[in-house]
Amino acid sequence: MGRSLGELEQLLLLGLLRAGGDAAGMELRDDLEERTGRNVLPGAVYTIMERLRDRGLVASYTGDATPERGGRRRKHYRLLPAGEVTLARAYGQVAAMADGVEDRLRALLEES
Repeated sequence: MGRSLGELEQLLLLGLLRAGGDAAGMELRDDLEERTGRNVLPGAVYTIMERLRDRGLVASYTGDATPERGGRRRKHYRLLPAGEVTLARAYGQVAAMADGVEDRLRALLEES
């Protein structure tokens, strides 16, 4: 079945899936921070995404230069079928472990 996903790997792949399967690294970082409140350094995002690329879960490419970025190009990532399957398995494992305790987890979130 292959190596499991770490927490940030899962979150970034979920962000990539939410983005329609293709997004720039900083878009993924911004979405992750907005949704989780976690401050993730840009270098960490790119390191993780490159590791996922090396595992064959995502592909990367460099986009066109844009005037908004002063002519700089953006690094983009595309979710590959192997990444979708790996993410689905990881999600299934979390869902299986949370089965029956969702109400307690929601209550803990409301208390905090």
